[in-house]
Amino acid sequence: MPTQLDAARIDGIVQQIADRLPGDWLLVGGGLVALWLDRRRVTEDIDIVGIEGTGAERLALLGLAHDLGLPVEALNSAADFFVHRIADWREQTELFRRGRAGRVFRPTPTLFLLLKLGRLSSLDLEDCLGLVRRCREEGLSFDRARALVALGSLPASEDEALVRRRVRLRAALDAGAEGD
Repeated sequence: MPTQLDAARIDGIVQQIADRLPGDWLLVGGGLVALWLDRRRVTEDIDIVGIEGTGAERLALLGLAHDLGLPVEALNSAADFFVHRIADWREQTELFRRGRAGRVFRPTPTLFLLLKLGRLSSLDLEDCLGLVRRCREEGLSFDRARALVALGSLPASEDEALVRRRVRLRAALDAGAEGD
């Protein structure tokens, strides 16, 4: 049975990464959503990427998962595939947590949207809407034009539910609100 990680558990694990693993890390996905956008969010794994993209970083994550009594899949670095597809991703990160050994970054709102909109599952849409809402409430900015261009350049889909989610996200980006 998969492990369900809530915000408190994710917070502790992310702190362990910052305290025990040297270097810089990028937290993305549901783990970030639980800590940054919606504390009610749970996830089965924490998507975290070593900034340098080395095998040693991956092994360090696996070792930490083992040391913490987690399944090794609980610390997932596969998101690096998607992160590295965005040309300026390194410039699109912000410090999120500093520890004794390392630092954990999060994507800027722009990078967050770019990472989510390719798949745009129902949960991804809710995450994006939550981000747009947070940006509006806190006066955070994101590159709306870039997100709209990326959304508009996605291949056409015959999945009607996906098409509706894309329309809803476009409306939210156009309005700077939830799009409801």
